[in-house]
Amino acid sequence: MEPIRVGLVADPAAPTEIAHSMTNLSPRDGDDVWDVTVVSEPFTTGSEDVGAAVDRLQARSHEQDWDLVVGLTELPLHDHEGRHLLVQIDPDQRTAVLSLPALGGLRMHARTRRAVRSLLSTMTEQNADKNRVALPRLGGRWRLLFGMVLANRPWLLVPGLKSALVAALATGAVATINSTVWLLAGSLSWWRLVVATIASVALVVGWLVIDGELWDQPDDDSPQARERSRLYNASTLVTLTVGVLICYAALYVVNLAWAFFVLDPGVMGSSVQASVGYGDLFVLAWFVASAATVGGGLGSGLESDEAIRAAAYSKREEDRRNRLARDRNPQQSDRDGDEVPRAESTDR
Repeated sequence: MEPIRVGLVADPAAPTEIAHSMTNLSPRDGDDVWDVTVVSEPFTTGSEDVGAAVDRLQARSHEQDWDLVVGLTELPLHDHEGRHLLVQIDPDQRTAVLSLPALGGLRMHARTRRAVRSLLSTMTEQNADKNRVALPRLGGRWRLLFGMVLANRPWLLVPGLKSALVAALATGAVATINSTVWLLAGSLSWWRLVVATIASVALVVGWLVIDGELWDQPDDDSPQARERSRLYNASTLVTLTVGVLICYAALYVVNLAWAFFVLDPGVMGSSVQASVGYGDLFVLAWFVASAATVGGGLGSGLESDEAIRAAAYSKREEDRRNRLARDRNPQQSDRDGDEVPRAESTDR
């Protein structure tokens, strides 16, 4: 039996990693044999319109002489009616594009494997007539947003904010042994501490968005462009918020350990003329974490912004465009030198 030649075209980084794990993919019934080839390229660059992405896949399929082709992208896709899509299929050309964030973000390797196997099986059927699978209008947007946030891998922001963390730790270490800070922490009610936490995290997130120029603007006034920008910006804000909260929690734990190590509640009580116990150290570490987060966040502008840029879909799309331009015209890229930035380090 002659194998069916299958092409998996994947966006760089995570989609490519997932695609390489499926080189041994085979149909469940065992009637056919699939010869899977993986190609990593930014085929969705500038083509959030799903029709353009399908056309590019078809052109690639003709070049490689594939029987079936599936594109894996981390970008959200939509149709002309504004619905968010999980899959777009052209059964005549045996071409499909799959939006990975629309799978929800959890257990991506297993879910993608099942989805690709189903797509390939569907396209091998002679009477296949399914053209697309749209997400539900109500819960689909939240599922897509959740998948986009996980695709951004917010926990990887922590190494990218190391200078801010160092500055915050230094600020917290000094503030913890300051008697004025003891008085302020003891005078604050729990709701003021909560407000201080929210304000400090929001201030740092806002600073990162402004400093990294991460806010996406619609390319035009069409509803699709505005919806795309809303999704991009929402995923960026949630990603940055999760990353900053991780840093905040780490800062709190370190400050608390430092406070228990260097402070004596009896000495603190005599200084502030109030009864102080070890339980008050938890409140002190909470207040210091909020103050130090603000102080450390202002130093994040001195950090290399590669990890921060990678938290924004619009910036990753910009980097893909630069990569595509460089691949298509390498001589011009060499002449331009630094005018075309390298994108490989920002694609995760």
